[in-house]
Amino acid sequence: MEFLVKSFNELSLRELYNILQFRSEVFIVEQDCVYQDIDGKDDKALHVLGMKNGNLVAYTRLFKPNDYYEHASIGRVIVKQEERKYGYGHDLMKFSINTVINKFSTETIKIGAQTYLQKFYESHGFQQVGEGYIEDGIPHIHMIRK
Repeated sequence: MEFLVKSFNELSLRELYNILQFRSEVFIVEQDCVYQDIDGKDDKALHVLGMKNGNLVAYTRLFKPNDYYEHASIGRVIVKQEERKYGYGHDLMKFSINTVINKFSTETIKIGAQTYLQKFYESHGFQQVGEGYIEDGIPHIHMIRK
């Protein structure tokens, strides 16, 4: 897998289309959750594209401190369903964490995680902060990595 990091303005129209289609496929269709994925924040984010054989199979978006939370943030973490068995989620998180550290000069990262993925994020150094909450009908928790 090859990772690309691009600002919103560096994305081609095809890349942007593929990202939005991918996010819709996972967050809206697969998770059966009606919500507004296009939230007006993509233009502030760095976009991490995980490419395999020329196809987008993994993705995150990264925010510097105060663009989403008070700390840097990683969000919209997704891997194609048929590619999850290869551990690409872990590769994606390691790359995304290192990109935050290198691009934003901070090691403190806050995420809003789906509760069922708590152990996955803990394996990358995140710890729950605060109480759980419901977002778009799905249980979530905030987690911080320092």
